[in-house]
Amino acid sequence: MNPLIIVPTYISAREKARPTGHHTVYDHVTPLSRPGELGRMLKSLQRVRGVGQIVIPVAAERDAAVPAMQKVQAICAQFPSLNIIAVGQAELALIRQRFEQLNMGRMEYEIGLEGYSAVRNLGLVLANIFGYDSAVFLDDDVVIQDPEFLAKGVYGLGKLTRRGIPILAKTGYYLNSEGTYHSKSQDKWYNRYWEQGSAFNSWIDSAMRGPRLSRSNHVCGGCLVLHREAYRRVCFDPWVVRGEDLDYMLNLRMYGSDIWFDNKWVMLHLPPDTKSEGTRFRQDIFRWLYEYRKMEYARTQIDLNQVKPESLMPYPGPFLEPGIRHRIMRTALLRSFGRPDKKQYRNAAKVAFTDATEYAESNCSKYFEFQYIWPELMARTENDRILRTALLESAALRHGEMRQQESLDPGATSEIRLNLPDSE
Repeated sequence: MNPLIIVPTYISAREKARPTGHHTVYDHVTPLSRPGELGRMLKSLQRVRGVGQIVIPVAAERDAAVPAMQKVQAICAQFPSLNIIAVGQAELALIRQRFEQLNMGRMEYEIGLEGYSAVRNLGLVLANIFGYDSAVFLDDDVVIQDPEFLAKGVYGLGKLTRRGIPILAKTGYYLNSEGTYHSKSQDKWYNRYWEQGSAFNSWIDSAMRGPRLSRSNHVCGGCLVLHREAYRRVCFDPWVVRGEDLDYMLNLRMYGSDIWFDNKWVMLHLPPDTKSEGTRFRQDIFRWLYEYRKMEYARTQIDLNQVKPESLMPYPGPFLEPGIRHRIMRTALLRSFGRPDKKQYRNAAKVAFTDATEYAESNCSKYFEFQYIWPELMARTENDRILRTALLESAALRHGEMRQQESLDPGATSEIRLNLPDSE
């Protein structure tokens, strides 16, 4: 197969990003003043056999879009053996202009450079425009150690299982800094009602003992491959604030497909430290209340397969049951006593039955409206020569401008180059 490799990167002009909405609160962003993890990741990709085209969507605040793109291009220029195109606001504008020409609307919320799902949908649109038979998503904070990583990723993709089920989406797994695939989330007394770590560990232990490919209850968004028959049919949900990878599995199931777990496909995950676990928990509140309401709404639609919590045990089934609100409130209360980020947990508890519930109620049907037109959008932009040419010309123009700037100022990118972290 010939996959497009998609590596989203999130950059901020500030040490702490200033979100513009629930969908723009990211687990981590790279400040412009720091080298970040992207260079380390690209360096590790140089070892991998069969790497073709790489696309890097550059998500940044509007006022930081230009320096963010310059930063990413400077990093990419250090790896001339890799074929990389950075995609920013200029390319996004071309895509939206083409959408309007095709009478599809601008899709400003659903496809773009703000929000995890919108960025992933942009990656799928690019794979479709350039005619790739599959799309591989990688995170910018991973390190790939296996030269056969890509070959293992597409292993079995597009084939049929013994029962005749097509394998159209696959995920692998992460090793953490301790070299284990187990979650480091601790089952302390304050996590009594939020034992995601132990539930995940129970599931993955079973999956690792099983056959190489098994039906998955879990998705690593930074180790994910989608066959064109999957990505042309099902999109990511722009209204889920985080966990868009696991949400994609639920979407696939509702629309008659699934994600498969490959226990031979692995990478090293080395994310930077995050400062506020309370803020992440607040996003989890929005996430799980939204997921629960979305699944409830889906059950009213006669054209969708029913996804029941009991089919998703031990994880994430318990978080899709009616008791999720009580889990949230009890966990917020216990963590406000047991964790350092006390104020954030108290604030999180306040939104559980107000803002987050209202958000779920207001948005639970919107994904299905967008999903209805997604296959048509894919059909109209498939191998779009006009748009493909415009995107390549835009990338080439920016590359030429950067080279011209370097010739005028040879030291313009030296700081980023010198500060790139080593992947060893």
